[in-house]
Formats: sequence, structure tokens, C-alpha cells
Amino acid sequence: MPMQVELVSVERPIWSGEANAVYARTSEGEIGILPGHSPLLGALTPGWTVRIQQSDGVEQRIAVHGGFLSVRPDGVSVLAEMAESADEIDVARARQALEAAGNGTDEETIAARDRALARLRAAGEQV
Repeated sequence: MPMQVELVSVERPIWSGEANAVYARTSEGEIGILPGHSPLLGALTPGWTVRIQQSDGVEQRIAVHGGFLSVRPDGVSVLAEMAESADEIDVARARQALEAAGNGTDEETIAARDRALARLRAAGEQV
């Protein structure tokens, strides 16, 4: 029995529908949500993706930049500060952004590196 999943960013809705599973990385580690999962609220870890296994078997990969995952009895909501689906990502531009960020340690550089990593992971690229 699938669950209702909704992923929205501050800017716009990204994806909504029925899914068999949702996978994300939270501050507590990698988590997989299946129908009937216990309620929880988790902060999403920068630089990673949310994967949604749709009920028809198609997997959505979404680069998520900050936000929360909420599991309720009626479904899952992902509330992101920014988010981009895999088909919206320009891989070459993400690679350039990752190279430009280098190994800098200031807050802006770390955020830029995390965004580039999330984009590349969502696009299925090795990083």
C-alpha cells in the first residue's frame, strides 16, 4: 500500500504523489521511510538528495538544499529551502561550481560546495 508524499521548496512544489519509499539523509544518518513508518521529524543534511520510489517503480532524485522531513500517519512531507529535480540540473555547471568551491572553509564556500554535491548526486554523477 503506497503512501502520499509531497516535496516542496520555499519557491514552488517539486513533486507530489504516491510512493512506496522515501530515502533521505538527516542529521541522524541515512533514513528509509516505508508506508506505516513511525512519525518523526528530521533535519535534512546539506549536500545530499531525497530519493522517492514512486508506486509505479520510477525513482525521483531531488537535490535538496536545507529543510526538514516530516513523517505522519497519512504520509511524508519534505519541506526544503531550495530543491531541484534531477532533470533540471546542469551537470557541467554543477561540476564547475564544485571545482570553484574547492576546499574553502568559510560558510558561503561550504554552502556552495554542498549545493554542487547535491546537484551532482541527484543527477546520478559520481562525486
